[in-house]
Amino acid sequence: MARISVRSAVAVVALALALTSGALVVGGGPGGDGAGRSTPAAVGPAAPLDGLRGGDLDRGVEALRTRLREQPKDFTSWATLGTAYVEQARTRGDPALYRAADRALDRSLELRPGYDAALAGRAAVAAARHDFRGALRHAEAALAENPYSERALATRIDALVELGRYGAASRAADEADERRPGVPVFTRYAYVRELRGDTASARRVLERALDGATAPGDVAYVATALGQLAWRQGEYKAALRHCGAALRADSTYLPALECRARARAARGGTAAALAGLREVVGRQPLPGPLVALGELYEAKGDPARAREQYRLVDVWAALARANGVDPDLDTALAEADHGDRAEALRAARAEWERRRTVHTADALGWALHVNGRDEEALRYARRATATGFKEAAFRYHRGMIERAVGDEAAARGSLTSALRLNPGFSPVGAREAREALRSLGGDAS
Repeated sequence: MARISVRSAVAVVALALALTSGALVVGGGPGGDGAGRSTPAAVGPAAPLDGLRGGDLDRGVEALRTRLREQPKDFTSWATLGTAYVEQARTRGDPALYRAADRALDRSLELRPGYDAALAGRAAVAAARHDFRGALRHAEAALAENPYSERALATRIDALVELGRYGAASRAADEADERRPGVPVFTRYAYVRELRGDTASARRVLERALDGATAPGDVAYVATALGQLAWRQGEYKAALRHCGAALRADSTYLPALECRARARAARGGTAAALAGLREVVGRQPLPGPLVALGELYEAKGDPARAREQYRLVDVWAALARANGVDPDLDTALAEADHGDRAEALRAARAEWERRRTVHTADALGWALHVNGRDEEALRYARRATATGFKEAAFRYHRGMIERAVGDEAAARGSLTSALRLNPGFSPVGAREAREALRSLGGDAS
């Protein structure tokens, strides 16, 4: 069946539905976007590596190693191996694998200077390390060699989004859709639109991508993106349905397990949510699920276990820094809520100087707030909500800051909006939002 571009698909659906609207998000991205007051945004969805996940990916890496022992000058296999290491690092939560990726990609480029797949691999490594300027530079270099490189087109969108260059990201998504329509591009196309508040378009694009997905890895990836989008909008039944579809395609897919656990927690299924998040952090101890698990324990009245999870965020951050990953955005909110508030502000300011996105604006605003600098904090909280991105945690943060500066009417509006959008956005944050709203005379039911 011939592929149809996202824009064509959206146009057809829009006409059929008499001009309805749309959006996206990934996460990690889709594979790993989190929610909750202390969970930073994912960098964007990591594209599946030719549909490989879990054990298939591990077997693929071993097959590449075997081939390269026999054919050490196979520059194509070196580039593929480097990119596979990036995917392994992401799925395992092991940043040490980025060094192996560097070595494999360097070897590919030694054998074939200017090889576009290796340059695209370098872009992926840079993005994984949160070096988004480097990611953009390498992606552009790859596209100069091969304008149709799917990985480079996708990583360029990621980099522009994470640098806060949303207009350029939208244009890059349009260009990628024209050149290489497919799952990696569709999910990013959707996220760019979700960032502008167009969740309906994001959902339509992701549904179209799911219709065209055949490999189990692609099905899991896109279905999870739909689940995460539904969760962020407080549509927990839909989130569970999509996550269930993802897990039927790949029962080991951690972002789907995390999304399902969050949806279960929001519906009051604390025991199932705890079990699910424990499984996730046992295999991938990243800040988002660690904080989510800690907050579930905290809300359940088990502060000792909650503190254990928060301490592991610091362990992960140290490991990340040792392997060239910048963890400041990942840790700023966790520190603000559960750790060293001064360190939270340092990290958030440093990240703001590197990239000015809605997520860094939110993190900096919240860090300023917990350090008692509310007038300054409000400027960033307003900036975080300015694009229309529908994220309950942003609205909660803004409402708490507005209450702190004495603007009670605005605070009631922001807190009400957060709870209406996603009443279970965080076990702790949602509880605090309701308490604050009641203190302001609002309806916290």
